[in-house]
Amino acid sequence: MNKLNNFADLAGILANDRIAKASQDETNAAAYNGAFIEHSELAKLSVMDAPIATEMPDADMARAAVELAVGTIFDVFRDTRMEEFAQQIVWGFVNSFHMTARLAEGREDDAAKKLGELARINDSSEIHAVEMEETQMLCQTLQGCREALEAMRDHASAVYRVETGRPFTATRGSQVSRSSATASQIAARDFLAARSRQRNEDHAPTGPMVVVSGGQVWHDHEMIWDLLDDIKERIPEMVLATTGMRKGVDAIATGWAQARKVKSIAFVPSAAHGQSAPFKRNENLVRLRPVEALVCEGSGIQANLAQRLRGAGVPLHIRRIDDQRSQQGRTRA
Repeated sequence: MNKLNNFADLAGILANDRIAKASQDETNAAAYNGAFIEHSELAKLSVMDAPIATEMPDADMARAAVELAVGTIFDVFRDTRMEEFAQQIVWGFVNSFHMTARLAEGREDDAAKKLGELARINDSSEIHAVEMEETQMLCQTLQGCREALEAMRDHASAVYRVETGRPFTATRGSQVSRSSATASQIAARDFLAARSRQRNEDHAPTGPMVVVSGGQVWHDHEMIWDLLDDIKERIPEMVLATTGMRKGVDAIATGWAQARKVKSIAFVPSAAHGQSAPFKRNENLVRLRPVEALVCEGSGIQANLAQRLRGAGVPLHIRRIDDQRSQQGRTRA
């Protein structure tokens, strides 16, 4: 481990390295430039506040700040006794971006609902016109803030995945990305609700669905990635559906989706169905008419899913634990 004379030397080395990495990532640059847009010269963040002339943060500075804040934790803890804690700390950091973006989205939805109600009122008065104008400004301002927060969350999530080899998965709600440069992770509850309401493509992707499920103990990332790459080559517009486990096959597949910019839906069993929840989830997955599936050996839940998929005539790839390659000498870029 390198020893430095003072904190300033350490900070300078880490900052320069991380900023250089951020500046070379054209995908993130495009996402930030598309999100940090000022819809109007004025901004309004609440019903009570008057519009003010204020700007969005600089996109390049925001990108460098996220790279430094997230990446430096890994840099400082690397090769020390605290290395294992870096993942937990950064997960919390990424999740804070996610939850804040969802709060902004809720306020944006409330403003949009109010704007719709005002638009339906037949009132030609100046007071009504001003209220509509300011409500629209509120909605646009919150939209811009939400998109900027999502861009920063997706960037932080990408750094997390590169450093840990695992995808960031939010504990609550969908991780929807409006930018085509990043993948979206959609919670099954949001997906089914959006589907029933004919909501937008962000929450109800309509591409051919490919189902992946497997046990929580699985080391052969290459096997999963190679199979999914082959499927995506044949089905470019595929949407990935997993059974929502945070370890093993499902986590590997979710990491693949993030790397390949494929939308994914996590079908976590509903606690309302008790012990039968995983099997009810399997039934619902098959009802969505997937076009192909990969099931890896796990428990009776995977066996049940494979049986249902085969009965429905879905093209099915089965992989057993013994099919995995040796853990020695395996790497994945």
